[in-house]
Parts: sequence; structure tokens; C-alpha cells
Amino acid sequence: MDRLTTQDIVDAALADWRKLAQRLHGRFRTGDPGVGAALVSDAVRAAAEASLGDHLEATLTPTHVDLRIATHGEGIWVTADDVALARLLSDVARRHEVTSVPGEVTQVELALDTADDGRLGPFWAAVLTGDPDGVVADTVFDPTGQLPSMWFQGTEPHDVPRQRWHLDLWVAPEVADARIAAAIAAGGTVVDDSEAPSFTVLADPEGNKVCVCTFLDRG
Repeated sequence: MDRLTTQDIVDAALADWRKLAQRLHGRFRTGDPGVGAALVSDAVRAAAEASLGDHLEATLTPTHVDLRIATHGEGIWVTADDVALARLLSDVARRHEVTSVPGEVTQVELALDTADDGRLGPFWAAVLTGDPDGVVADTVFDPTGQLPSMWFQGTEPHDVPRQRWHLDLWVAPEVADARIAAAIAAGGTVVDDSEAPSFTVLADPEGNKVCVCTFLDRG
């Protein structure tokens, strides 16, 4: 099934879900681990009955359930099946009378500037996941979900002393401005906002950079 565009996902108007780097993310405040466990169980069952069990990832904490939905193939992306599953799981969540808090979803991705990801990729895949072949497109994903993904940002060859590592912080579009403002109030500066709302580059007081990213204004 074809990958959906940013506009397709915006038009889907998924009230409980936000697209971050690769997946649709939903957070549901349960307030009780028993309620959360029941929600996860029913969500997994619903996904399996829809033959989309391999599209769903879930994390249970004492106060929240985090659900992530995507199609896995030569990459990880959102398709019409994922939108349908998101709607289905929103119905499941409503039956459990939990609170949807989509503005709280977030994802950290490690970003490494390199002109040769084909050479670096196997090393980082091996050290992070134990599998040198574990690079999907231009990103290393931990199949167990314990580590943040690692993205190779294409760049021209450059001297090693240039900063090559930074964090990409993916947030819901409606909270990006507030997160940027909080960082500036805490001593940060805006390095480049020419690509906002897709991403805004910030620097801490010593010049270390982070990109605050949303899925808007992307393909």
C-alpha cells in the first residue's frame, strides 16, 4: 500500500494521533496500570483481528499508554491501513474512558552528518542493534524499541572538528512553538528557522545544536 503524504495525514484529521518521524503516535492517560493493561490488551486484539497486528507497538506505564502505528517494508511509513487502525484504536480507547493527550507525544532521533552513510551505517547498526545489516533506508532502528532511531543526514565531506551529531526532537505541531520558546527562555538561541514548521535549529549556550521537528511541510 502506498505511503501517505503529509497532506493526506493532515486531511485524515486524526484527533487522537500525531505523525512524528515515521509513525502515528497516540498517548492515552489512564491513571491506573490496570486500566492501561486492559487498554493495551484490547488494542492488540483489535489490531490482530484487523490483520494489522504487525503495524502496532505499545508501551505501558503506570499512568499512560503510548501506541505507535506504521507500515514496515523497505522503510517505515504511514499508509491508509495505518489511518484505519488509528481510528479503530481511538474507538477502543473511548470504550475504556481514558483521556487522549496527543500534544504529549514525542520522539528523539539521533542525527549524524555524513557524506558516506553506506560506510558508517553497518558500524552503527552493529554497535546499536548487534546486526550490521540493520539499516533501513538511511536510518538504524532498534527492533526491540529500546533505543532511539539513528538517522544519517546527508552532507558534503567536511573536516572532523565540525559538529556532526545533533538530536532531532519530534513533537506534535501544536506544541512546537511553546517548546522552542521554553528553550530560548532557558538560554538557547535560534540558529535557523527558515524551514519551520518542518524543523527549527536551536543551540544551547555553548553552541550544541538540536532540531525541533514536526511532520508539517514535508512530502
